[in-house]
Amino acid sequence: MSNSADGRKSRILSNKWYLYLTEFFSGMAVMAAELGASRLLAPYFSSSQIVWTIIIGTIMIAMALGNLYGGRSADQHPDPDRLYDRLLIAAVWIAAIPFLGKMVIAGVSALLVVTINTNFLIWAAFLSCMIVFVYPLFLLGTVTPSLVKYTVSSLDDSGKTVGALGAANTIGSIIGTFVPTFISIPAVGTAATFVIFSGILLLLGVVYFLAERRGTVKVIVSVLLFAGASAAALSLGFAFWEKTLTLEDESVYNYLQVKEDDRRVILSTNVLFGVQSVYIRDGSLTGMYYDYALAAPMMTPEPDSPKDLLILGMGTGTYATQCSRYFPQIRAEGVEIDEKITALAREYFSLDAAVPVTTYDGRAYLAGTDKLYDVIMVDAYQDITIPFQMSTQEFFSMVRAHLKENGVMIVNMNMTSDAGDGIHAYLQDTICSVFGHVYTADVYGSSNRELFASQNPEILNLLTENTEACENEPLRKMLKDVQKQIVPCEAGGLILTDDKAPVELLGMKTIDSMISDELSYYRRRFQEDGIAGIIGG
Repeated sequence: MSNSADGRKSRILSNKWYLYLTEFFSGMAVMAAELGASRLLAPYFSSSQIVWTIIIGTIMIAMALGNLYGGRSADQHPDPDRLYDRLLIAAVWIAAIPFLGKMVIAGVSALLVVTINTNFLIWAAFLSCMIVFVYPLFLLGTVTPSLVKYTVSSLDDSGKTVGALGAANTIGSIIGTFVPTFISIPAVGTAATFVIFSGILLLLGVVYFLAERRGTVKVIVSVLLFAGASAAALSLGFAFWEKTLTLEDESVYNYLQVKEDDRRVILSTNVLFGVQSVYIRDGSLTGMYYDYALAAPMMTPEPDSPKDLLILGMGTGTYATQCSRYFPQIRAEGVEIDEKITALAREYFSLDAAVPVTTYDGRAYLAGTDKLYDVIMVDAYQDITIPFQMSTQEFFSMVRAHLKENGVMIVNMNMTSDAGDGIHAYLQDTICSVFGHVYTADVYGSSNRELFASQNPEILNLLTENTEACENEPLRKMLKDVQKQIVPCEAGGLILTDDKAPVELLGMKTIDSMISDELSYYRRRFQEDGIAGIIGG
């Protein structure tokens, strides 16, 4: 199309190449916004399949509505100015998402605290996604039908033209999928990624209006709003209420947050669900599940003799560091899929450079090695849920095959629940179907449960004997606490397999129950004293 609705001859659209560029970069921006949405929501609601479903569903709704509106609008008002107006608006909105989106998430979460009783995370993620992403993606959804109207000049070449537009959109979408994941988010972060791709949309609109020599005011206003939104977006961290963070960063897999004081260093990979790793500077016990996990080497014969330890889900290496301190003959090695966490472990958490860490998936690592170990710790979490491939009967059979005779597997299970059909019930039954002797111990003052499994029927007797012989008093006292908490695990019929392992739904159910228990206090205060009751604590 070379003429606008009022008969003006279009300069930049006369050869249609700019329309194809618009389709290309719009497709790129849609996918970048979708991936950015997952990273924006992940620190608050996780990046589970459930959250991804919410994101994809919301964006598809927005795009479908945009397609409908865009087609009707192009038929009724075949003026390219309207399309590029929408691109300017979308650019400013998307640039503001890293700032306003976090405010929306905080506001929605605060509202739902006092209004719902179940499925808090699902509702909070869904409403946040609807408010933040539907409108700009709706605007981008109008691009393709509008461009079809402007590019198809006759029915003779309509198929060829629409095919070229589809190819341009698809190629842009491919690039918009890979660049944020592997380049921009790890390199400059989620906020900058939103700014970069929204800046491309802004540029499309600005170049169009400058070439047409009209719309100067709207261009200036859009640029100023974009600059303000970008500055705000880049200045606000995910945990914007935290003022004393040592580090806030992102990797291909995680949001990363390091806090430290004179006594300890803490790693969090999300901002709503607590702490993932703790390092105590003076070398003392942490008071967390790592301490209970030290019982595993004591369940093997001659714990002071050389032992091989493998940690699947190395994290910052706290468990490896503790085992090396209390069992000097132990040879620890780890597998960690996120190399940035390994770098943080070396820099902030005093992980010995001599401890090897392989950047790989834990299950894939086991499949590729023939080495046997005395102790294997499974501590792999994807945000707040266990990766399904490391929760199944087939996986635990693989772990058993990599244990030496009398070897012990320990599994850290976060977010304990008394539900008889929760994630931990499934994990325990699954492990009991693979190992002959399984015990659990709830960590005092924590939501963690440690599970010990072996083919050796004497592991409890060994724990008792080795505890009595232990000369390190803090360790001995802690092991006594483990003995008080440890109980046998009986096999049941709740089995997870590679074919069927709904760990995310099970995990979300457990989280929802925990959140409901925590929020009941605030709901009661709200009902009794209104908003002042919540603010006053």
